[in-house]
Amino acid sequence: MISKGRHNETSRRPEPFLKWPGGKRWLWRTLQALVPSHFNRYFEPFLGGGAIFFALCPKRAILSDINPDLMNTYIQVRDSVDDLIEGLSRLTINRRTYDRIRNTNPNNTVERAVRFIYLSKTAFNGMYRVNQQGLFNVPFAGQQHRKLFESQALRAASTRLQRRELRVGDFAESLAAARSGDLIYCDPPYTVLHNNNGFLRYNESLFSWSDQKRLAKLADDAARRGAWVIVSNARTDHVRTLYPDFDAITVYRSSCVSARADSRRRVSEFLFVSRT
Repeated sequence: MISKGRHNETSRRPEPFLKWPGGKRWLWRTLQALVPSHFNRYFEPFLGGGAIFFALCPKRAILSDINPDLMNTYIQVRDSVDDLIEGLSRLTINRRTYDRIRNTNPNNTVERAVRFIYLSKTAFNGMYRVNQQGLFNVPFAGQQHRKLFESQALRAASTRLQRRELRVGDFAESLAAARSGDLIYCDPPYTVLHNNNGFLRYNESLFSWSDQKRLAKLADDAARRGAWVIVSNARTDHVRTLYPDFDAITVYRSSCVSARADSRRRVSEFLFVSRT
């Protein structure tokens, strides 16, 4: 049976509870016109902040990411939101608490989610980044009069995540599982701030060119099986050659990487849409 793809639940759509680098809240209005009105399952293998999932509100969803701490946080929001809120409510935003939380490595899954949310909310520019040793290495952002969390937002997200599958894994697993009538949205790590000459070198540290080619092949395979596939990516000639059988749509947004709003510039990205 094919389930309706949009407006599946009558309650107010929750906002993402995490700010994530490369988040796609800004893209939803454009993407909404490209999403089929009916589809079976929804796959999002680069979940990040989940902006498209929360906007789309599909009844059947398989959400995944290769980041185990990120996916654990989603699982705790879904399954243990009261405990999560209680843990967050005991924390204050200051440098001493920030340094203490950053230097902990809890084994308890709820405590790990508390740590993840706290650091992502209080780190500079809302970034969650680890070094090659897996240690969080973003400096404290300062007080900035920000809220650490909103109980209502977390509970709304918990409601939306009920009965959705949450997995840790490589994107290949999700794309290989998609079948005819499914919808896939892929938002791999990439940068839009370098030209064609610098793109390959710069992105090796984010998402290698080998990964890009692997993603394009798996996306094409899924489309040939009858799935709807949409991929966000950098707008470069190198990337365009990977998707010859997809429509390429150019979308624009303001860069969010500068600390000063007046120095952020307009950048462009590609949306690759399968012709299923």
